[in-house]
Amino acid sequence: MIRERAPAKVNLILQVGPPRDDGLHEICSIFASLGLADQLTFVASDGEGDEVVCPGVEGPNLVAAALRLFRERVDPGLPPLRVTVDKQIPVAAGLGGGSADAAAALRAANELAGRPLDATGLRALGVELGADVPSQIEPRHALVTGAGEHVERLRLPAMGLLLVPSEDGLSTAEVYREADRIDSTRRQLEPERLRGLAGGSLAGLAAAVENDLQAAAESLRPAVAEPVRELREAGALAAALSGSGPTAFGIFSGPAMAERAAVHIPAGIVTSLASR
Repeated sequence: MIRERAPAKVNLILQVGPPRDDGLHEICSIFASLGLADQLTFVASDGEGDEVVCPGVEGPNLVAAALRLFRERVDPGLPPLRVTVDKQIPVAAGLGGGSADAAAALRAANELAGRPLDATGLRALGVELGADVPSQIEPRHALVTGAGEHVERLRLPAMGLLLVPSEDGLSTAEVYREADRIDSTRRQLEPERLRGLAGGSLAGLAAAVENDLQAAAESLRPAVAEPVRELREAGALAAALSGSGPTAFGIFSGPAMAERAAVHIPAGIVTSLASR
């Protein structure tokens, strides 16, 4: 049996470039790894194929896709697995839950196969599953660039966060298409500036919070702007959507301040940065 923890992430800053020739977008983003996490258990099975049990989540699962990809590219002898996902991260929420679970599956498969790949090799596999997967191979705070494949470890100032998920998810692909339609991407990304912000004060980082996909998400679903406004009114140092949304996040000086704000936002989830 192997157990893996799959932390959520928020994009404290997300800059998005125009589409490349391959249709993907260059990004430049500060990923914050959170205490909020899914827990996955992997057990060898006597069945003919993998079984992924994820209560409350219907349809195809990136965990199954990750295991299938590992067998195709690395070890066709990997035994069938029964995977149980204790889902704590909201689905299709811009918090990277599916990507974190897929990364956990790649780590578990690699362990069962005798560790044939290092982290770089696992990230190369991960990029085929989704832009957020490579950053979750080694869950940590990071500057993520390229189409998600370049991951550089960062230190972040301590903070509390209040997440406000939505009952209905948003399609990442649809949000990117809308961003292209309304031209909310940018020509110039700023990795050096973001590195400096990550290493500075919480006040400086909070003042710079932005998300180039937020306008597109609001265009598709105007109601996602409401929790952002509520978080600011509740005293957040900054508030925005994470990733392609629809989850909003607010930054606070610490968990205690986030807990106080949560009294006024019943749907909110209080969390803090992961300790790494």
